[in-house]
Amino acid sequence: MFPTTFQNRIALVGRILLGLMFVMSGFGKIAGFEGTAGYIASRGLPLPEVLAALTIVVELGGGLMLLLGLFSRWAGLALAVFSVLAAFLFHNYWSADAASHMGQYINFWKNISITGGMLLVAAFGPGSISIEGRRQVTA
Repeated sequence: MFPTTFQNRIALVGRILLGLMFVMSGFGKIAGFEGTAGYIASRGLPLPEVLAALTIVVELGGGLMLLLGLFSRWAGLALAVFSVLAAFLFHNYWSADAASHMGQYINFWKNISITGGMLLVAAFGPGSISIEGRRQVTA
């Protein structure tokens, strides 16, 4: 339906948009590390500081890998797992109070949708406008 050149440009834009979201979120968690660890602790999870640090690594690392198109399939898979876990652990709208139900509902389904995008990256790769794509062309 679309020419390959156009598909690769669409893949690049999609990767940038998805990657930026994770990079921005990761940097936000660095700036608000104590708040992030506190929120993780409020959900009853163990070792909140360790989990906050791991979250930053996954978000920044995975987001940057998406932006560059480097190990994109692995990054997509890792961020898919991360997004599903975040949806169920932090956005359980089914047990939210009336005041926060809609916000949690929206965030839950956004995370599930992001998971779908990450699985597409894992399945189809980054496209040729990427570090991976350049290696494939020259190899």
